[in-house]
Amino acid sequence: MIFTFKRGVHPDGKKKLTENVALSDLPTPVSVCIPLSQHIGAPAEPVVNVGDYVKEGQLIGKSTGFVSANVFSSVSGTVTGFMTLPTAPGGTCNHVVIANDEKYDKVTLPALNNPSPEEIVHRIQEAGIVGMGGATFPTHVKLSPKTHVDTLIINAAECEPYITCDYRLLLEKTDEFIAGVLLMKKALGAEHVFIGIEKNKPEAIKKLIADCVNTDIAVAPCKVKYPQGAEKQLIYAVTRRKVPCGGLPADVGVVVSNVHTAYSVARAVCNGEPSYKRAMTVSGSGVQNPGNFWVRTGTSYQFIYDTLDKDVSLPEKNVKIISGGPMMGFAQPSMRVCTTKGSSSLLFLTEQDVENKPRTQCINCAGCAKVCPMHLMPMKIEAAVLSGDWEDAKKYGVLNCIECGCCAYNCPAKRPLTQAIRLGKKTIKEKKI
Repeated sequence: MIFTFKRGVHPDGKKKLTENVALSDLPTPVSVCIPLSQHIGAPAEPVVNVGDYVKEGQLIGKSTGFVSANVFSSVSGTVTGFMTLPTAPGGTCNHVVIANDEKYDKVTLPALNNPSPEEIVHRIQEAGIVGMGGATFPTHVKLSPKTHVDTLIINAAECEPYITCDYRLLLEKTDEFIAGVLLMKKALGAEHVFIGIEKNKPEAIKKLIADCVNTDIAVAPCKVKYPQGAEKQLIYAVTRRKVPCGGLPADVGVVVSNVHTAYSVARAVCNGEPSYKRAMTVSGSGVQNPGNFWVRTGTSYQFIYDTLDKDVSLPEKNVKIISGGPMMGFAQPSMRVCTTKGSSSLLFLTEQDVENKPRTQCINCAGCAKVCPMHLMPMKIEAAVLSGDWEDAKKYGVLNCIECGCCAYNCPAKRPLTQAIRLGKKTIKEKKI
C-alpha cells in the first residue's frame, strides 16, 4: 500500500547532488556564536560569564519555562563575549561567543539504563532536544500530551528538494534511530508506531523493514509528493485521521516527530549526549563541494561556505542563499547567521536554480487552490491581506495555512502568495484580531 494525501505539487527533488554523499565532520571554526534562542518558546538564559572556561556539551543557557530548551556549548574553550546577531527565520537574538581551544574536552550526562517514561521525558528536557526537522518545538513538551496518544509517527518523508541529511542518518545510524523511536514510544505509551517515508528512498525503506522486523514499528512507504512530510498531511496519509482546523495532532491521538529528533533522543538517553551538533545538508549549484555534514551549533554560514568553496567569491556566484528547503526555508540576507539545532540544510543557489519570471496580476486561474493541501483559496487570502481586510482573511482560512509554498510554486503569475499569507497570520496574531 502506498500512503498519500490530496493535492500537493511535484517539484524537482534535486537530491542526487548529495543523497549518495556519506556524513562527514565539517571542520570546526576558531570561534562559535551559539544562539540562546534555537527553539519555539522562551529564549534560554545564559549561565556563563565572559572569561569562563567551558567544555563541549556543557550547559551555557538554561531554559526559562516549560516551552523552552537548554542550550549547550558545541566546543571547549573560553567565553569571550555575548553578541546580538541575526537568526535564520529573521530577527535577532543573543549569542554566546566561545573561542575554540580545539581540545574538545567533553562533559556528558549519565547514561540511563532501562529508564521509565518519566525519566525519558526528563532526560530529553535536560538534553535540550527540539524538533530537528526545522520546527524546533521542544520535544519534552510534545511527549507530554494532555490526552492519551495511541500513535507515534516518525516523519522520514524529507519531501523538501535538496535535503538528504535524514536519509543519510537512516542509512548510517539505523540502530540508534530505531532505539530513539522505541524510547519515544515508551515515553508516550503509544500502541502504534509508523515511519512515514517517501518511496524515493528504496535503500532506506529496505533497511528499515529488515531492522524493524522484531519491533512494533511499521514502515509506511508514501507517494513522492510535496508536502508529504507536513504534519497534518502525513497523519492523514498514514492513519486517515484529520486534525481539525486550529487543532493539534494530539487531538486525534497522534504525535509526529522527526528522524533526527529520534536519533538525538537515543544519544541523550543511552550516551548522555546533549543536543549541540547535527547532520546538515549543504547543497545547490553555488557550492563547489555539496554534501552531508556533522555541524556544531554556532557555526556561521560564512564559515560553512568558505570551507566548502574556496574558488569563487559569494557575490559573484550566488543569487540566493536559503536556510532550510527551497519551499519553506528562509532566504538569508546575511552570512553572519549561525547554525542551530533546527538547521537541516543550507542552500547556495545560482541563476540556473532560481526562476526569475516577472510578477503579474492574478489571472483567477485557481491554480493555487488546486494544489493547496489544506483546501484553501490562497488568491482570496492574498487579496484580503493586501487590502487589510483581516476578517475576510480569517474567513478564507488564513490561520489554517501551513505555509508549505505550494500555491506560490504553482502560480503562473508568480504572485508571492505564501509571503502575503505569512504577513497576514503574523498581523492577526500580533494585533489579536
